[in-house]
Amino acid sequence: MTMRDVAVVGVGLSKFGERWDSGLKELMAEAGVAALEDASITSNDVEMIFGGTMASGSFTGQEHIAALMSDQLGFKNIPAVRIENACASGGSALRLGYMAVASGIHDIVVVGGVEKMTDVPSAEAGTALGGAGDQEWELFQGITFPGLYAMMAKRHMHEYKTTEEMLAGVAVKNHANAYLNKYAQFHKKLTIEEVLNSKMVSDPLKLFDCSPISDGAAALVLAPLEVAKKYNDTPIKILASEQASDTLRLAERESLTGIKATSLAAEKAYKRAKVKANDIKLAEVHDCFTIAEIMAMEDLGFYEKGKAGKAVLDGETALNGKISINTSGGLKGCGHPVGATGVKQAVEVVWQLRGEAGNRQVNGAEIGLTHNVGGSGATAVVHIFGRSN
Repeated sequence: MTMRDVAVVGVGLSKFGERWDSGLKELMAEAGVAALEDASITSNDVEMIFGGTMASGSFTGQEHIAALMSDQLGFKNIPAVRIENACASGGSALRLGYMAVASGIHDIVVVGGVEKMTDVPSAEAGTALGGAGDQEWELFQGITFPGLYAMMAKRHMHEYKTTEEMLAGVAVKNHANAYLNKYAQFHKKLTIEEVLNSKMVSDPLKLFDCSPISDGAAALVLAPLEVAKKYNDTPIKILASEQASDTLRLAERESLTGIKATSLAAEKAYKRAKVKANDIKLAEVHDCFTIAEIMAMEDLGFYEKGKAGKAVLDGETALNGKISINTSGGLKGCGHPVGATGVKQAVEVVWQLRGEAGNRQVNGAEIGLTHNVGGSGATAVVHIFGRSN
């Protein structure tokens, strides 16, 4: 089957954070309208919507989110589908939108992601997020997601001598990037000492090792590359869209020091895009916890196993370092409204490749990667983007 090349021709983002001023509908509109305006299109041009959200029913009581997105953004009588794939819902929505355009079934597609997480107490939010794990064998036994990632961190420390300072370095770097991002939840720089002295959540992960509970939305407009310049002067081509899975429960994994689904999806993505890991100089990776970013850099092939932690402390992953990781601030600094995260990552990479990232611009950015994970690693989605000549 011949596949068409696909480009991102419009992007939009809401402010992330504790959005007491806005409900689910307002967040959708904030991001969606911005994306349509960026692509210079109207709702009449759109042929389908793919919306990512993980737990809208638990967080807000609202299900049937895809139809709500369509209604809220003024799309009439077009198909709209909700995608739930835990914290990888946004990345999965992007992949399905890409496939719809690449196959020729649709020409103009909107991909959105949204989550309104702060309207319930933290304990209820934790229960909702826990649905991304194995309820019977993990959550019912009392484990939490900080606990699952803490086990990965402990094993990584044991095998590779990774230190708590290396974990803290991820938080410091991502908060420094978020400080430069007007859409980010946090605009406070951190020090290694502040991270190390923050409250213990699940040893060795402390409060500042963990991504926050957030509200937010993100949106993209996709079109065939051959007509993309009709909508935007600087369309960004999707070079690859790949996804892989692993066991839902951590106890059945081959290793606790990496996420196999990430390495499998990345391998396929590099092959499809005809690039290598060392060609990537810009990446938004899934740093739900600081150890997750370190494992992601290794699973994506940017660093050998056990080497990523030191690279962080050496400044190699800082803005305009050897490889700029999480220029948006990542999940840790920008925020993690789970259904929106995978789409937000793509928005940031598009801005970077267009040269529109302002004071966090990566010099000479040509190729960018996004990496979105569901749960403790049972799902991983990798996209690679490039400038269109």
